[in-house]
Amino acid sequence: MRTLIFLAVLSFFFSARAEANPTDSIPVLLTDTEIQIECTAGINSMYNFEFKRADSQFRWLKGKYGWHPLPYFLLGLSQWWRIVPNIQDEQYDSAMLVYMDSTILIAENIFDHGSTVEGGFFLSAAYAFKGRLYAERHAWRKAATAGKNAMKYLDYCRDHEEFGPEILFGDALYNYYSVWIPENYPILKPIMMFFRDGDKALGLSQLREVANNAFFTRTEAQYFLMRILADEEHDKKSALFIAEYLNQTFPNNAYFQRYYARMLYTSGRYAKAENIAKSIISKIDSSYVGYEQNSGRYAAFFLGEINSHRDEPEEAEKYYQLCVKYGNEIGAQEKGYYLYSMLNLGRYAADRGDKEEAKEKFKLVKKLSNKKARTYDLAKEYLKSL
Repeated sequence: MRTLIFLAVLSFFFSARAEANPTDSIPVLLTDTEIQIECTAGINSMYNFEFKRADSQFRWLKGKYGWHPLPYFLLGLSQWWRIVPNIQDEQYDSAMLVYMDSTILIAENIFDHGSTVEGGFFLSAAYAFKGRLYAERHAWRKAATAGKNAMKYLDYCRDHEEFGPEILFGDALYNYYSVWIPENYPILKPIMMFFRDGDKALGLSQLREVANNAFFTRTEAQYFLMRILADEEHDKKSALFIAEYLNQTFPNNAYFQRYYARMLYTSGRYAKAENIAKSIISKIDSSYVGYEQNSGRYAAFFLGEINSHRDEPEEAEKYYQLCVKYGNEIGAQEKGYYLYSMLNLGRYAADRGDKEEAKEKFKLVKKLSNKKARTYDLAKEYLKSL
């Protein structure tokens, strides 16, 4: 699934470039500074999870530029970011797909009668996001069809470096992931032979430039750079710096705040991690948009671990129980934070002398865990020790 997602994302960002043809009869908007200014407030609101305000701005753009795919794509992207905090939540799927289909319909007119580059950009972008969503929903046939359509328009959108750092985003992700994919999924090496060679070091360099200097793709570049540095390049210090910036810039973005809490925790900065994690749970209790049980599951686990390290078992147990509660509410019983929380609750029960409760929890972890997982081995060891 991750491979299909990455290929779909590559399809989108590899085509992220625009060109105005002097003979075009339809104006190009992507490189228009005035359009960028008009989009700024809406885009910032979207990333800060102020979706009503963002959608209002995007609908205003639709009223002014209804003949262009840009506002429809932004409205679809707004739906996508509603999905990001809990990717299993399907309530926004239909709206996102409708906006992406509208983007495709209108972009075809731009492609046929205006700029093939700008039209191709929106066509590949919309198809790629559809493919990414379908892959998340395990609708493999639809994902493959959308990915194929996204790839179809790539050649119309390449090699226009005169448009500055904005267009480097696609090359950056392509250069990085075209090497990363066969390294991590050897079965796909034959497929990647049909693509041009990538360069991971160059991709990272390009991604940094986009993250620092682009407009439309700046935040998306920071989002990908943060994840790549943390999960693939193991550069926690740099990833933490980006996570802190994103959290400060968009303090109500549940995903960014959750990721920042994770980076603080894994970097051993427990005091700050505790404050951010408690803020997440407080926002869930206050019904902030985008804050739900999945983010709470992360935050509660971090708080459980932090209090465990401080040898405060009552507080630790409280948060482990909260993590389990959130996990049960969203069906995340097979996720790592849930399983480790259950293991720790079993340990605390054993320490209190409640062997039956401890056995119950360890048996559940063993049942839910993959037999090759660390949680399975730990549950087995704890049961043996009882």
